[in-house]
Amino acid sequence: MTDNASDTPKANSQGQAMWGGRFSAKPAELMQAINVSIGFDKRLWAQDLAGSRAHARMLMNQGVITSSDGEEILGGLAKIEDEIATGTFPFRDEYEDIHMNVEARLRELIGATAGRLHTARSRNDQVAVDFRLWVRDAADRSAAQLETIQRALLAQAETHADTLMPGFTHLQPAQPVTFGHHLMAYVEMFGRDASRFRDARARMNECPLGAAALAGSPFPIDRHQTAAALGFDRPTANSLDSVSSRDFALEALSAAAITATHLSRLAEEIVLWTTPMFGFIKLTDAFTTGSSIMPQKKNPDAAELIRAKVGRIMGSLTTLTIVMKGLPLAYSKDMQEDKVPTFEAFDALELSLLAMAGMIADLTPNTENMAKAAGAGFSTATDLADWLVRSLNMPFRDAHHVTGSAVKAAETLGLDLSDLTLEQFQAIEPRITDDVYAVLTPAASAASRMSYGGTAPAQVRAQIARWKEALA
Repeated sequence: MTDNASDTPKANSQGQAMWGGRFSAKPAELMQAINVSIGFDKRLWAQDLAGSRAHARMLMNQGVITSSDGEEILGGLAKIEDEIATGTFPFRDEYEDIHMNVEARLRELIGATAGRLHTARSRNDQVAVDFRLWVRDAADRSAAQLETIQRALLAQAETHADTLMPGFTHLQPAQPVTFGHHLMAYVEMFGRDASRFRDARARMNECPLGAAALAGSPFPIDRHQTAAALGFDRPTANSLDSVSSRDFALEALSAAAITATHLSRLAEEIVLWTTPMFGFIKLTDAFTTGSSIMPQKKNPDAAELIRAKVGRIMGSLTTLTIVMKGLPLAYSKDMQEDKVPTFEAFDALELSLLAMAGMIADLTPNTENMAKAAGAGFSTATDLADWLVRSLNMPFRDAHHVTGSAVKAAETLGLDLSDLTLEQFQAIEPRITDDVYAVLTPAASAASRMSYGGTAPAQVRAQIARWKEALA
């Protein structure tokens, strides 16, 4: 069915057939420019069509509209879906947003019957459900992509559960650890990140559709039906809250920002590890770039860009927080500004997650350099102190003092702790025996850390097995 003059109002000179009845003059061009959102909210088309289908079926089931009208509406929505999917849908600025573009096109396709679709709903609850569906999908994707990174880390950690490297505090050599243990730290971080997205999803999984403009609807609608049809656990319980809250997006953005900080920390380490000064890992050409002037360069640009994208993601969280902080209930047009920062944040996060998973799988450790660095900076000093406590029953603070004296002596002589002679050790503490040398190697140091969650290879493998089972 197509429009005709007898049953369908045409778009007036303002191009605002949907709400223009109250107005006698067209909006200023600047008003149109600042008001229109179709340029970015057309990304919600799939969610908008899903919400409209659920609403139409509910209206039919409740007898609010006839079955014939409902089926005509559903047929028109199917045609619109085909048009958008094939790139032939006529997105038009004069219809402001995705909701009015869909409704206007539906009217062109089926005529006046299209106007019945908006019974018992408002653009306020319409955008609330569309946006909630989009953010829910984004949270699901992020959690899944984080698990992909975890699996890539687990594969590397399993291969390198015994590979020695220095552990750092203050970016100074602290104690020997294994590369597998270091990577498993990020498995834990990304696991918490994924759980934050799942937690946020559980809280956002309530359906605002049917709240209408702000007060609910006088029609006999079934909000539980539309909630179930769209995969929500339940309908939202307060119509004002339904259309005016965006904390679901704020919580998802908060989870994204925390995830981004973890990505940035790992990216920073990759940047450091690929430098000749560290020389801990190599990346292939797939995740590096060259220089326009220095032919020897191989730059870890993917890691650097991940590190930079944190600012965009954190900025999006701040943007939406500031948009929402002073709004009275219920809906205000300010909330149109909720989508761009959220879209941008999750675009940046998705790209960063995919790139990080690729880099982790791509990197190759230089085990020789790592092992050499693992013993630098007197990294087994704590092992000496622990040996003094265990073997000589020395209070730890006394053992700490004796070990500090041994480090000072070795540093003065340009030696490692393990290079000091027994006589040199005994000049500091006469009760030290030859047994002390057994604990002064990086391998022995790492292997001794058998406490739960420690860096001992056996503990690393136990944690790998735990996570492989959890991700299975």
